Amino acid sequence: MNGHPEAGGHQEVLGVVGLGTIGCALARRAALAGLSVIALEPRVEARTRIRQLFDSSVVDGQVTAEEALRASGRIRLADRWEELNAADVVVEAVPERRDTKVEVLRALDRVCPPETVLATSAAALSLSDLAAVSGRPGRVVGLHLALPTAGLAEIGRTVMADESALNRVRDVVRGMGLRPVTVGDRAGLISTSLLFGFLNQAVTMYEQRVAGRDDIDAAMRFGCGLPMGPLELLDLIGVDTACDILDVLSARWGEPTLEPARRLRHMALAGLLGRKSGRGFYDYREGAHRTSGPGRKSPGQSPIRTVGIVGSGTMATGISEVFASGGLATVIVGRTEERARSARDSVAASTARAVRRGKLTEAERATTLERLTQSGDPARLADCDLVIDAIAEDLDVKKELFGKLGALCKPGALLATTTSSLPVIECGLASGRPEDVLGLHFFNPAPLMRLVEVIPSLQTSPQHVQVARDLCHRLGKHPVQCMDRPGFIVNALLFPYLNGAVRLAESHYATTDEIDAVMKLGCGYPLGPFELLDIIGLDISLSIQRVLHDADRHPGSLPAPLLGHLVAAGRAGRKTGAGFRVYR
Repeated sequence: MNGHPEAGGHQEVLGVVGLGTIGCALARRAALAGLSVIALEPRVEARTRIRQLFDSSVVDGQVTAEEALRASGRIRLADRWEELNAADVVVEAVPERRDTKVEVLRALDRVCPPETVLATSAAALSLSDLAAVSGRPGRVVGLHLALPTAGLAEIGRTVMADESALNRVRDVVRGMGLRPVTVGDRAGLISTSLLFGFLNQAVTMYEQRVAGRDDIDAAMRFGCGLPMGPLELLDLIGVDTACDILDVLSARWGEPTLEPARRLRHMALAGLLGRKSGRGFYDYREGAHRTSGPGRKSPGQSPIRTVGIVGSGTMATGISEVFASGGLATVIVGRTEERARSARDSVAASTARAVRRGKLTEAERATTLERLTQSGDPARLADCDLVIDAIAEDLDVKKELFGKLGALCKPGALLATTTSSLPVIECGLASGRPEDVLGLHFFNPAPLMRLVEVIPSLQTSPQHVQVARDLCHRLGKHPVQCMDRPGFIVNALLFPYLNGAVRLAESHYATTDEIDAVMKLGCGYPLGPFELLDIIGLDISLSIQRVLHDADRHPGSLPAPLLGHLVAAGRAGRKTGAGFRVYR
């Protein structure tokens, strides 16, 4: 590499062809890092986006107005291909279509010196194919940013690539403040292969009315800590871009589930492309009212005064704390008095920690514990307004419990199950009063996680659904509603992604550390898939994936063999001291 300006050497020059979302992001990052940028983009409306990006950076406080002015001065907009011959590395960031990319690479080969490295932003197309037809196969490298906000770039290596070309691109990436991860030529690399199946599945879920747009996005933000919901993210990426990428992935892998969802295709045809067109899944036009989740509302007068929690494990104690601290008289009913007392002691310990962290006062803790009682006698549930099952995730065991609750609880009492993947309707039918039964899926740890999935069955009373939603708001939770189907929203979208990550590691295409880094730094996920699997528990993850596969019987949803092998070896994650990583 020729060095950076601060080192007194040659001023590194980056060429960018195409000022779409990723092209603009690369140009902005390079200019802010002190590189000179030559950008070629014939569309007038796209050329103005560079200035807008710097303006938004100032508004967001990322850079000062002076820094933005200096950086914008480092970008020169070109009108002719020949102007790019001064660049050391040229990145093509044009749409994911082979003929378009081939045309650009061949044009660059004609005008750029032989030593210039050409980088392609291809997310799903064959890098080897593009390199072979470029005219300079040894000097073509993949450079993929999953998102414009990514802190990591995937560097795609073909078998023809010169090591000097790879090093040049790695140095440019580091110079822009990005972490490079070098991977082989595979459809989708790491981020695209894991991300776009998830996004497409979210569109299908919306299309099939499993859940509403805002609820799908809110579920993944609050339930998984994602910076954006999947439909919001598609608007940022561009609906047309997503269709192009999915078309290539589905063709290369022969995977029907990767064919763009019908709604995605229709939106692309209608010009509803997302942020860049002003409308997509959301409306971005000036003056348009856009929400990203239902607004918080003040619940009406709730009929729920007393709550019974059946169970004594982690979820039971966490949910008990939520209700008691929310002002409701709560009883924990365990299989024995001793188990119930142990569960209450766990709440006492949790609230004591909250006091030490300054989250509660001693008076608030005392009041919470006064509202919380325990018992080993199921008869204590007879007068409760709401009874929640928080026992083992076993359908036969739950059906037996709901059979007893249906007979024991007072007429009109709301009966709920905290199942994460089992059918709510079966619990309702077992109770003999299905109109009173729904799902209330809390997330662990319940006192901290804001999300609650509200799942009515086909026979649940609409009045009970409203009561449940109002109660969630009263407790400071964010309710999202979805159909009674395996995995509901979060698990139905999360676990196929996690299973895909395991399959990627099984193929030896990338290490677990590389995959985790790409999804965290490249896609903004709070945890990498293997970090998350070890926290959830590999045994639980395997069980949920089996439920999802039993529902669709699709070969692609079969649990990854490696997951089963680790569970069989006793490596279930952090709780056993070892999973994908060792914690002892």
